[in-house]
Amino acid sequence: MSFHTLLLSLANNVCAHATYLIAYMKTDLFDIKDKIIVITGGYGVLGTCISKYLAQQGSTVIVLGRNKEKGSTLIDEITRSGGKADFIISDVTDKTILTQNREEILHKYGRIDILINAAGGNMPGATIGENNNIFDLDTDAFQDVVNLNLMGTLLPTTIFMEAMVKSGAGNIINFSSMSALRPLTRVAGYGSAKAAVTNFTQYMAGELATKFGEKFRVNAIAPGFFLTEQNRTLLTNPDNTLTARGKTIVAHTPFRRFGNPDELLGSVHYLISDASQFVTGSVLVVDGGFNAFSI
Repeated sequence: MSFHTLLLSLANNVCAHATYLIAYMKTDLFDIKDKIIVITGGYGVLGTCISKYLAQQGSTVIVLGRNKEKGSTLIDEITRSGGKADFIISDVTDKTILTQNREEILHKYGRIDILINAAGGNMPGATIGENNNIFDLDTDAFQDVVNLNLMGTLLPTTIFMEAMVKSGAGNIINFSSMSALRPLTRVAGYGSAKAAVTNFTQYMAGELATKFGEKFRVNAIAPGFFLTEQNRTLLTNPDNTLTARGKTIVAHTPFRRFGNPDELLGSVHYLISDASQFVTGSVLVVDGGFNAFSI
């Protein structure tokens, strides 16, 4: 190859690379318009905020849950605002129902792009009271909490990911917790279940990428302390002042407050979008500094 030919070849390669970069830079990495998104627990305090936001961004949001009234109310609010949404009766601990949900969604929408596993929660029996100890723990309630949070993440993941694999791409976001990152007092069942969700998230990231390729991602969000219907009485009094536990949490949060539901939206959007296309197996902490703080 002559020197002239070599220079011409290098110039062509540089031009081609520059053209690629320009085209790539013009791409909106955060565009999630027309995505088909399934969300479990989508009518809870956090789920409602997320569902409305994703619909506003142009995605079609399909909410799964057991409460038809709450689900239908949320869908009405979204559609009246011009968003695209649907509600399907479901149970995240029932494989048969979830399989039926998947087939209904595929029949109606043709594919599933994203799954958000937001269903979960705690139960009083799986919590150790201030005047109790480990021997007072209700093991049946403990098992129920594990089933809801862990199996309620595993079953939707495996059932809906099967459809994603057939379509060639898929993205899952699980919900972890502060109690998964460090053992918090009292919430023995919930913390154990969420720690398992974190481990399962990381396992599935490797499993899917190595078996099916880089178009399959699994990540988790670990919210700090946000007031929801489940923890409101634990963290606040009837007059909205903080309980002793609420004061302790705020004192250990550098932002000195609880989170607002809309402060999760940017993180959810990031993990859903192509902006995070090289991110998998990660746990994104959104906590006002709680997990990083010590004295």
